[in-house]
Amino acid sequence: MTAQSWDGELPPIRTTGIGSWPGSDMADAIKIAFAECPDLPYLPELPARGPYAGLIGRSTAFLAGLAVDVQPAGWRLTDASSREHRLAISTLRADLDLLEEHAQDYAGAVKLSVGGPWTLAAMMERPRGDRVIADSGARRDLSQSLAEGIMQLVGELGRRLPDVELLIQLDEPMLAAVLGGTLATASGLSRHRAVEPPEVSGGIRHIVERLLPTPVVVHCCATNPPIELLRTAGVSGVLVDTDQLSSADWDAVGASLEAGVWIGMGALPTDRLLGPDQLARRVLQPLRDLGLEPPVAARIVITPACGLASATQAGAVRALRTLRSAAAIVTEQLAN
Repeated sequence: MTAQSWDGELPPIRTTGIGSWPGSDMADAIKIAFAECPDLPYLPELPARGPYAGLIGRSTAFLAGLAVDVQPAGWRLTDASSREHRLAISTLRADLDLLEEHAQDYAGAVKLSVGGPWTLAAMMERPRGDRVIADSGARRDLSQSLAEGIMQLVGELGRRLPDVELLIQLDEPMLAAVLGGTLATASGLSRHRAVEPPEVSGGIRHIVERLLPTPVVVHCCATNPPIELLRTAGVSGVLVDTDQLSSADWDAVGASLEAGVWIGMGALPTDRLLGPDQLARRVLQPLRDLGLEPPVAARIVITPACGLASATQAGAVRALRTLRSAAAIVTEQLAN
């Protein structure tokens, strides 16, 4: 059977946000996420609240058994947690309380995002300086701490919201740089040695296995996202910026969809406005080029290319509504 001969019924294409959102009102942000992404709502991130609420700072709140502080150069592992680390922890707890309050009568999947182990290793410093990525033992300790912390949180939320199916998104914008050996050292005069693919894959797989049966997806909006590596590491989905994909990357997208892994197609740019018809074409054309059968192509989820924190709230809401309108067009076109 070919895509052209399909005459079955497809489920609606889902949409979701990546994570970051403008402003500092979490209650309002959660309400919008559930209203505008009803098929896959998510807990937003509000980096405008301060460094403790950005990608790295917020993610330190998930670490189990590790203390962190923040320096002019960024976040650093240390012997005792700083005020900023305690603030990251308390803010995450408050956000989860708001999520619980809003999702009391909700049954279905909810996405929760956290910085992935390789981006944290690339961006955080060891106690004596330089990045965690420079030390294999420190990399392992950080990854294990992250896995343990996420597992504890998933267990807690499972008790608080038994009808919610959590989905964990690991944000890995630095993953390609870790694999490619392009990360600058603290001096800026050289580059950190590339981490070998088996170790990178193993770090992701460790988290995937620790969280079973909770699904794990990875968001990598960089050029050359390691889609095949992530698929073989056991993730349930890979979210990408479609403008960053090469022909080889698209082949990996097709192989992943055929293998049952869903792909988050970040086809809505965050730097310019598109209408639903334009967005739908940006999604449909590569799927048609891949020659995928409709049930396989329908495993996609349509997303913005990246977070929406730099937008106005009105612009961010408009983006999520554009996604939903485009998804309806894509669903209809695939079914036909």
